[in-house]
Amino acid sequence: MAASTENLSRGAQPDDVAASAAEGMLGPNPFVGLRPCDVLATAQQIGAQALRQPALVVEQEAKLVRDLIAALGGSAECNPPQGDKRFGDAAWRENSLYRMTLQGYLAWRDALSGFVDRCALDPKNKERAQFVMSLFTDALSPTNTLLGNPAALKKVVDSGGASLIGGMKNIVTDMLTNQGMPAQVDKTAFEVGKNLGTSRGAVVFRNEVLELIQYAPTTGHVYSRPQLIVPPQINKFYVFDLSEGKSIVDHLLKSEFQVFVVSWRNPTVAQSHWDLDTYVGALLEAIEAVRAITGSDDINLHGACSGAMTISALLGHLASRGVKSVNAATLMVAVLDSTADSQLGLFATPEAVAAAKQGSMVRGVLAGEEMGRVFAWMRPNDLVWNYWVNNYLLGKTPPAFDILYWNNDTTRLPAKLHGQLLDIFTDNLFSKPGALSVLGTPVDLTEVTCDKYVVAGITDHITPWKGVYDSARLFGGDTRFVLSSSGHIQSLINPLGNPKAKFYLNPELPANADAWLTRAQAENDSWWSNWRDWLAARSGERRAAPSKPGNRRYPSLAAAPGTYVLEA
Repeated sequence: MAASTENLSRGAQPDDVAASAAEGMLGPNPFVGLRPCDVLATAQQIGAQALRQPALVVEQEAKLVRDLIAALGGSAECNPPQGDKRFGDAAWRENSLYRMTLQGYLAWRDALSGFVDRCALDPKNKERAQFVMSLFTDALSPTNTLLGNPAALKKVVDSGGASLIGGMKNIVTDMLTNQGMPAQVDKTAFEVGKNLGTSRGAVVFRNEVLELIQYAPTTGHVYSRPQLIVPPQINKFYVFDLSEGKSIVDHLLKSEFQVFVVSWRNPTVAQSHWDLDTYVGALLEAIEAVRAITGSDDINLHGACSGAMTISALLGHLASRGVKSVNAATLMVAVLDSTADSQLGLFATPEAVAAAKQGSMVRGVLAGEEMGRVFAWMRPNDLVWNYWVNNYLLGKTPPAFDILYWNNDTTRLPAKLHGQLLDIFTDNLFSKPGALSVLGTPVDLTEVTCDKYVVAGITDHITPWKGVYDSARLFGGDTRFVLSSSGHIQSLINPLGNPKAKFYLNPELPANADAWLTRAQAENDSWWSNWRDWLAARSGERRAAPSKPGNRRYPSLAAAPGTYVLEA
């Protein structure tokens, strides 16, 4: 059974199902999509290669036969890939029938993968083919069936058949409420403002696009220069204020910083015309409110994923105008230079991009649920079959895990902004000075000379760390690049005290990312501590903490977490 909400709020580790999903979670970034027709076209390419290279088919079949004979004779190796948790049950090693089943499955899968690897497709099409082949072989894993899953069979016996009843209930529930996809999280365990997003504060400014939340200081003194956090537009802001022990907001407050956070409004079809200018313009209003409330001439700005793309556009706009209202900026897990390959770019063909634009334009928005389903099928073992086994074969309820709840609390993306982000991605506009225009001014990131702190995750699949590194080198001025030992979301939510956490530092930014890593120094614990010290040196003098949020011009409008975050 999943850990209780109370335990999770105290920083307890989630069970294996939730942990595996968190590792595979792709997180909040706009993307092209995964169209069935593209998958089918790639499958047809594989079939065409089989017809054109019969000798290679025969070679792979012969290898498969040899491996199957070895499995039947007990001489085959039984080693699933490292990190593959599907075959963790001891029965896969100790029971001869299950051991042969595993060996046969691995042999069959490796034969198909080997054919794709040796066929005559070009590298890009070969990568797509390997992905499509993995969808097929992962779906047919024996662990996805009741008889082929020893843990599920044991559960049936131990529960007296109750797990089968629980599984049927979960199937019906997911068919009715989750569009047939296995639910990833127990949504009844969480409520924003109750056990998520609970840091004390108030909305001190609101426009059509965002609410600005000012958090109450938790220390007697604060640094004079405020911090403004900008979340991605495709998810809600409280990823920065999760349960106790995982909150970036709380960490900053305890470190004597003045903290403000943007909470984006969840757009509907009526806001389909919102674009990058809309969001940057709203942020400029928020920055002016922060400055007026704190009396600071400038601020420190922080953004993650598409939020970091937005603040990069804002910084380019300010640089073009010669405005110095941002003193320093932090960009977390964001790729601005799209020359590096990522899994989401795998099917980003011109036809797919055009179809994605047309689809969101017709509907007015890109729905978060739609994006979530595609994300899931990009990492099906972690985000689909993981829950298929847990919910249906084992009959368990989905885990109560705060990060997964946030990831499933999706928002929409306006059609016009979605189209712009696709253009930025496919045409690599940020890397070309003047190619992108914001509020009538050209964006040239080499003119952005404020200090910057750029964070990447070494196992990040959606924003590969080398792409984030290349993005860091686009800016002018001084930039510190930090590489966390985690994936996309784990790099962001990386509280202090994790004995497994580490990060890499190298003050130089050579042209090659591998050269940077070769000379980087590893540091134990989370990058949060290094970031805190970096911020402190750029946040001015300490002074008495304000007694209440806002001021006469910007009074409190609502208690945190505000109203926009609660809109469906």
